[in-house]
Parts: sequence; structure tokens; C-alpha cells
Amino acid sequence: MTTLFEKIISGEVPCDKVFENERVFAFKDIAPQAPVHILIIPKKPIENIAAVTQEDQALLGEILVVAQKIAKEQNLESFRLITNSGRGSGQEVFHLHFHLLGGRQLGSLG
Repeated sequence: MTTLFEKIISGEVPCDKVFENERVFAFKDIAPQAPVHILIIPKKPIENIAAVTQEDQALLGEILVVAQKIAKEQNLESFRLITNSGRGSGQEVFHLHFHLLGGRQLGSLG
């Protein structure tokens, strides 16, 4: 089954793209939870962080470097990078994605 994010990557569904290279895609969230709320996703379809394999190690590192680059471009002095894994965590789209949040004081998660 094709996910919403695969349709965004292919251009079938429009988005406000922030970054793209051969392996990573990033776009603004349509329902932002902070002034800056960007989703960073691998182009490779991976269901969630629990489905990552050893083969994906370099890709995950690349995603972290991309997150850092976008945070700098967005002038974020501090930010949060989170991912949900599974329905019980609140994951709605079953394609690995990271939420880059910033632009205001973010509350404690605890």
C-alpha cells in the first residue's frame, strides 16, 4: 500500500518542500504544532523506527545531518526532533518520519 508520504515524495500530493536529495525529503507539516514544524522522511519506505535495519544506519545518520542543516536554515537556536513508532505512540502515517519542532519555548515531555 502506498502511504501519503510516498505520494508526497512522488509529487502526486503537493507539499511545501524544504529539502530534497537522493535519499531524504523534508516538508512543512500541514498542521504545525510549533512555529517551525517540518517533517523529515527517508525516501526509502520504512514503516517506523522499529522497522529500521542495520542496512539503514547510514540513512538515519544522514537524516540527523539534514535535520541539523534545516534547523540552522530556520535560525533555530534550540529545537526538538522526535519520531513516533506504532499506533500507541500516536503514529498516523506508517512511513518513518521525524518532526523537527522549534521557534518557541517547547514544554517538557515528562
